[in-house]
Amino acid sequence: MDKSWIEKPRNTNEYLLGLDKFLDSAFKNAVVEDTIRCPCPKCGFGKWQTREIVHDHLICKPFPQNYVIWNLHGEKQVVEPSGDRDVMQEMFHPENSIETMINDAFGQYRHQAADVGISQPLCSNEISNEGHREDSGDFHDFLKDGSKTLYEGSKYTKLEFLIKLYHIKVYCGLSDKAMTMILDLLRDTFEDANLPPSFYEAKKTISKLGLDYIKIPACPNNCMLYWEGDSELEACKHCGTSKWNPNKKNKKQSAKVLRYFPLKSRLQRLFMCCKTAEHMRWHASSSNEDGLMRHPRDGEAWKTFDRTHFGFASDPQNVRLGLATDGFSPFGTMSTTSSIWPVFLIPYNLHPWMCMKHTSFILSMIIPGKQMPGNNIDVYLQPLVKELCELWNDGIETFDSSLKENFRMHAALMWTISDFPGLGILSSWNTHTGFACPTCNFDTEPCRFRHSKKWCFMGHRRFLRRNHRFRLNRVRFNGSTEERNPPLKLLGLDILRQIEERRVAELNVSGKRSRRATKQWNKRSIFFELPYWKSNLLHHNLDFMHIEKNICDNIIYTLLHDKSKSKDYINARKDLREIGIRRDLWPDDSEKYHLAIFSLVTDNKKKLDTKKLFLTTLKNIKVPDAYSSNISRCVDLVQKKIFGLKSHDCHIILEQLLPLAIRNVLPDHVVAVLVDFCSFFRALSSKTLNLLELDKLQERIESILCHIEILFPPSFFTVMVHLSVHLAKEAKLGGPVHHRNMYPIES
Repeated sequence: MDKSWIEKPRNTNEYLLGLDKFLDSAFKNAVVEDTIRCPCPKCGFGKWQTREIVHDHLICKPFPQNYVIWNLHGEKQVVEPSGDRDVMQEMFHPENSIETMINDAFGQYRHQAADVGISQPLCSNEISNEGHREDSGDFHDFLKDGSKTLYEGSKYTKLEFLIKLYHIKVYCGLSDKAMTMILDLLRDTFEDANLPPSFYEAKKTISKLGLDYIKIPACPNNCMLYWEGDSELEACKHCGTSKWNPNKKNKKQSAKVLRYFPLKSRLQRLFMCCKTAEHMRWHASSSNEDGLMRHPRDGEAWKTFDRTHFGFASDPQNVRLGLATDGFSPFGTMSTTSSIWPVFLIPYNLHPWMCMKHTSFILSMIIPGKQMPGNNIDVYLQPLVKELCELWNDGIETFDSSLKENFRMHAALMWTISDFPGLGILSSWNTHTGFACPTCNFDTEPCRFRHSKKWCFMGHRRFLRRNHRFRLNRVRFNGSTEERNPPLKLLGLDILRQIEERRVAELNVSGKRSRRATKQWNKRSIFFELPYWKSNLLHHNLDFMHIEKNICDNIIYTLLHDKSKSKDYINARKDLREIGIRRDLWPDDSEKYHLAIFSLVTDNKKKLDTKKLFLTTLKNIKVPDAYSSNISRCVDLVQKKIFGLKSHDCHIILEQLLPLAIRNVLPDHVVAVLVDFCSFFRALSSKTLNLLELDKLQERIESILCHIEILFPPSFFTVMVHLSVHLAKEAKLGGPVHHRNMYPIES
């Protein structure tokens, strides 16, 4: 059948006639009566639709350009019969997803197929990696399982059926016992079906794909791992807790188990896969002609790393990684509490539109536990750091399927991505004190208010240029002039020196730690065991997503004067009176105070209800599908509240909707400051960044925060508000923020 119509415009007669022929053929061979898999980009072959719906979809959306062999709609590819060659040709068909998995797992053995009389090898170069030849038996076993049909006349092979069944198990959360019962039922129903006796046997077949992991017992108190030289221990050598689960008295079962997914084999898989091998060299092969920043490779941290480690940078096949982690509860909103911490690795060699997709992430480990690992997370990171050191020093022999050659692959960890508490865990910097900002470090003056009982992070005049008028303004700020310079960015060597100095300073004469000593550095981070870590310019990223979320909450709930979440309350006003500034906001003796100019609540009932007008604007805004969630559901006009905002909701409100909602309900000078604040985040979250524009953004945020200090009380300035002053400089180091935030990790 002529398929040239696929490339024609959808309003031409050729396209319409070709579409009708496709539908006639597809419904003639339909597996399910009156429905077929819809190939439109919206359905993506995943939904079964009627002829009318499929026709409408393919008129509105283009037909997939690469779908020229309609194997999902009954078309068969004609191959010459040649004995065992038929099996190999069908399994290694370019459109066969099973072939792709086999190719990725056993690509180095395809040349051995000729030895058993199977069709052409998958690569012409013979691989001399002897370390993998012991797996060649699994390759032939895998081919054997893949060639067996499920039963006579079945459209699935045994391997295809098991993989699809395993996908259903994972997607629906079925237990192994349930899957065994399903297999028993299928075997009883279809007596001639080639099915395994249990799901355990099915997993043994699927495990030959190489998607396995290592179970490493751990101390229940997060003290140590039972691995390498400690694998034979029966109890923790630090706290003495038993290795075994006390509830399992009849058999020995580890009380806590770390599931670690080896990194080397997964990085090799990226080059063995024909779909990703060529993309892994994109960062070096693609040129940046206009000078804009689109990828971390355009940032100063990447360029400095290349200059410092020229040998590593000279080979474009070496892998750059980012580490991301965060905790979640596997039980959702149930009363059972637990905190599971998966650790992901992000390969930054890939295109900007590929590296942050879920399909590109590498799951490194799953840290179990009812409580978060805290500062003991380094215990669980030991296997990963060891493997990263080996990949940096020795590398590993790898086959590049795009170049058809072997090379020695090395890898390096560029930085970590986490929320702010996670940053404190990974970096070992205490983020819960007056020195919470890791960028300012000790070059700041902690301020804790007596009435609010919260740390305040003001003093942004120090970031302004030396001749700025705000530096000499006493009345509108804290009553004094500002002569300090901005804090300097610390390097890895400075951090190591601080850790050693603090450790020595905290030891008293008897050799015990002094209780009065401020403990900012909890320990020496395990990442400093990496030979290159101390020379990296950017170690731990400030998460743009959570900063936006917290700032949006601060602004909205303060404007609405929410009783539980507002930053303008009686204790905040008492703190103003205690430090002697902003006399117009002081409370009187009866603890009553006037509402500030930024409040949407009015004392006079005759005035316009600005609070209701603000919420009505947010509730009535219409946005395109998939642009954001339904924000109107979070607005309650009866109680005049807004609730249940997610991180992406705050992202949309802060950057797009808030400037619209406040323009007619607040004084002009307040609107000007808040709109400028919103536009800063909108400009910084752009997919492309200009270095000159980043310098201007840095000056803007410094001025914006100073204007906000004039308007809002000091309690407004939590550490998340303060961290916004460092975002522009960090973007110059690491590139666009969407490569370094938590949106793809938490979604």
